[in-house]
Amino acid sequence: MTEASATGTLEQALAHAARLLDRDPAMAVEQLDEILQVAPGHPVALQLLAAARSLQGDVQGALDILIPLARSQPNWAVAHLDLGVALGRRGRGQEAIDALRRAVTLKPDLPQAWRALGDHLMAAGEQAQADAAYASHVRYSTRDPRLLAAAVALVENRIPEAEALLREHLKQAPTDVAAIRMFAEVAARLGRNEDALHLLERCLELAPSFHEARQNYALVLHRSNQPEQALVQIERLLAADPGHLGCRNLKAVVLCRIGDYEPAIRIYADLLERYPRNAKVWVSYGHALKTAGHTERAIAAYRRSLELEPSFGEVWWSLANLKTFRFGADELAAMRRQLARTDLTEDDRLHLEFAVGKALEDAGEYEPSFRHYAQGNAIRRTQLHYSADDTSARVRYIREHYTRDFFAARAGAGSAAPDPIFVVGLPRAGSTLIEQILSSHSQVEGTMELPEVTSITRLLRLQGDAGSAMPYHGALAALDADALRALGERYLAHTRIQRKTSAPLFIDKMPNNFMHIGLIHLMLPNAKIIDARRHPLACCFSAFKQHFARGQNFSYDLEDVGRYYRDYVALMAHFDAVLPGRIHRVVYERMVEDTEGEVRRLLDYCGLPFEASCLRFFQNPRPVRTASSEQVRQPIYREGVDHWRHYAPWLGPLASALGPVLENYPDVPALE
Repeated sequence: MTEASATGTLEQALAHAARLLDRDPAMAVEQLDEILQVAPGHPVALQLLAAARSLQGDVQGALDILIPLARSQPNWAVAHLDLGVALGRRGRGQEAIDALRRAVTLKPDLPQAWRALGDHLMAAGEQAQADAAYASHVRYSTRDPRLLAAAVALVENRIPEAEALLREHLKQAPTDVAAIRMFAEVAARLGRNEDALHLLERCLELAPSFHEARQNYALVLHRSNQPEQALVQIERLLAADPGHLGCRNLKAVVLCRIGDYEPAIRIYADLLERYPRNAKVWVSYGHALKTAGHTERAIAAYRRSLELEPSFGEVWWSLANLKTFRFGADELAAMRRQLARTDLTEDDRLHLEFAVGKALEDAGEYEPSFRHYAQGNAIRRTQLHYSADDTSARVRYIREHYTRDFFAARAGAGSAAPDPIFVVGLPRAGSTLIEQILSSHSQVEGTMELPEVTSITRLLRLQGDAGSAMPYHGALAALDADALRALGERYLAHTRIQRKTSAPLFIDKMPNNFMHIGLIHLMLPNAKIIDARRHPLACCFSAFKQHFARGQNFSYDLEDVGRYYRDYVALMAHFDAVLPGRIHRVVYERMVEDTEGEVRRLLDYCGLPFEASCLRFFQNPRPVRTASSEQVRQPIYREGVDHWRHYAPWLGPLASALGPVLENYPDVPALE
């Protein structure tokens, strides 16, 4: 037999084995064993044999072939793809990510590799990287040249171009579900979540089994503050594929959002079996443990994350943010070594600056501590687009338009439900302490900083005149009694998932809701509103040395935070004047000096009988989801009241910005 005919016979035998794979993998194994006796180590035969083993359910047998095959064929993308898929099936998720990344590096036009990589990255909490992988999957699985250009634009983040191409394509093919899904991705990237949701609903109406679109839908629902609906979609996906790790991670994230920490902790623990070297999963696990009160386990999870990634600034800050945690000298030295690196990302650097500031504060080294806090704030401030002038203008508008007459004309509107207790004010003013005290009462449930009021303001903003200065306030002013009642009912419906007990009252402690007291009063006139207030230098500096996970953009500059506090005081004084007695104020220093007296006054305002458990709030085992979580698990201590004085030499810009508000505290200066 000639060499050519032998080669031809081998290729025919391999082709025959490949055809046997799906219909009779056992016969394919026999065929491939015969081929490998004739051609030992033949790469294609080994790859097909691994596929046959996998189809027979012998994933470990497939891996025993694929691991040495990928090592001997370092530039064969398909071998690395198969290896990544098999590793994923064996629960070796981190190794699967490495293999799949190798596959797409070698051969980018492997759509199935991009999709598998996206699934694993999503499971590991790497959402931005997962989004990019899924976009590449769309790009390389598209054969329609009209869609291909849009997919490329989407991958390269040329969003306006992608939007124009997709809009034109959908005029010609309005039921093209792949295009509708891509258009939804464009809308989501532009922050138009409502549009994205409508598009994905249409997509799933046309193609209910389009799982990738349903996964997008669940994610956008989560990002749109609709956790209950997100869970419905996640459960549908998991019913079809119970082992989908990306969906399981998303489920854990959503469970944390609604306060179901223990099942989320179990999911994260399982994911860590599969991604034991993924620092980000360890962080998510640590966050859930911390909030549920498992402090020592949380610290262990954070430390494991740092073993894997010593430069991970968010983890160093997470330890510092426990407040009761104290860094050792070796840990401070390790943080300083990381800060000395020139290749540190900006995000890691700013987190480390805050963490070192906290470590030095605990050591009593206040001057270098302040320098690190200031540097962390300076980095964060450059990332934000915050204008103190805009905040002042908004407050002036509210004071001018939300008058006694305005409220009198709408008396009797809104939902009559008394359920919510809103705790408002500035962050770090004692709102978590108030929440912990109230939630220790048998008739009150503590939840979290609920985003629903903010969601309603976004809805109103969309309904308002886009060309006006304040579209949200204009839209609210135009609503009749029925519409205001519907908003109140919407608030109650959307927050119901956060309520785990039968307690008749619940707390929403989103501090920034003080900007929306007009809305709260109109839609829920019987809800209670409590203003948490703390000495302006103590409160503002405490916010300045706190790196917030999101929001609070005013807090990263001493002058900005001082002006914000002044605007807050002016706005609350305005509502005290136009809605007398509507808001109950708790001054933190008075709560410290006369805890029982202040607690009794607080309960009286809420219409609740006194219960001694409210004085033992530190024994309350409920999850606490703010920076004060560990502090409110301890009795009130006097030392924290004047702690800011250690930093007084550097707080001049803050004191100047506060002006008469500082001079008159706790009284309020005359309104400007």
